[in-house]
Amino acid sequence: MDRVARPALGYALTLAAAGLFAVNGTVSTLALQAGISAPRLTALRCTGAAVALLAVLLVVAPGRLRVTRRELPLLAVLGVIGIAMTQYLFYVSIGRLPVGIALVFEFTGTVLIAVYVWLVRREKVRSRVWAALVLSLSGLALVTGVWTGEGSLDLIGVAAGLGAAVALATYYLIGERGTVSRDPVTLTCWAFVAAAVFWAVAAPWWQFDAGVLGRDVLVSMGSLELPLWVLVAWIAVMGAVMPFWLSIAALRHLSPTAAGLVATAEPVFASVVAWLWVEQVLTGWQVAGGAVVLTGIALAQTARTTQPPVPETPAPLSS
Repeated sequence: MDRVARPALGYALTLAAAGLFAVNGTVSTLALQAGISAPRLTALRCTGAAVALLAVLLVVAPGRLRVTRRELPLLAVLGVIGIAMTQYLFYVSIGRLPVGIALVFEFTGTVLIAVYVWLVRREKVRSRVWAALVLSLSGLALVTGVWTGEGSLDLIGVAAGLGAAVALATYYLIGERGTVSRDPVTLTCWAFVAAAVFWAVAAPWWQFDAGVLGRDVLVSMGSLELPLWVLVAWIAVMGAVMPFWLSIAALRHLSPTAAGLVATAEPVFASVVAWLWVEQVLTGWQVAGGAVVLTGIALAQTARTTQPPVPETPAPLSS
């Protein structure tokens, strides 16, 4: 029986995923401030998500987990650059910048994709890609304060955010190629596994003091405290696995472009959450710059004249 597309449900699922990712940005900031390093937090998130996805697929569809030798290089690149590096650089960025600003930098990866497919793949793109590029660069200038003659943001944080954009663009492009022959769920599952293996080598478990996870962390402006392991569990499950499933479910009811446009609400949600929760206040120029960048991202989402054969975002993981 053919599925009946319900766009309203698709929009709701995409917004719910964006909301979870937005909350996860602030939760991750609290974890970083509690003393856990960016590499270790990334390793815990990747490993937790990999274990959860593997467990679910082993129960509901074990046959879909078969992997051929020819797929291994693609999975390695997708996992190490697309997932491990995107998340690590994002965590470095939010350790030095407001969450919403870091996400604005990372989301410019969408603009890089449109430029890449035009320059490298020789794919036809609409002329609006230039407007998208100009808007994004102009917005980033406002966000960083470059237009004043001196930057107002941490340079390492900015560099990490832009690096995350490049890694995220790689994730989308490699994921687009990989899901031609494999469904997005198992593709992302194995990519998380590759990322977890990478971090097991780059940040060996025997060098990690697990006792730090028992440290109490102040999680509200009141007196509520929770053990750090609770935050890490949230980051892996509610900040990765759950929004991933919501995003995939939304693609049954929306086109990839429509889903991508709705997903740009994430930096807005993240800024509001961070403002209400940890009092990260943005300047008027930063808010204006972020709005300009998001407009450019929205144009870039619609710049490609041909739809990719698979979702443009196999599994959102920005935050």
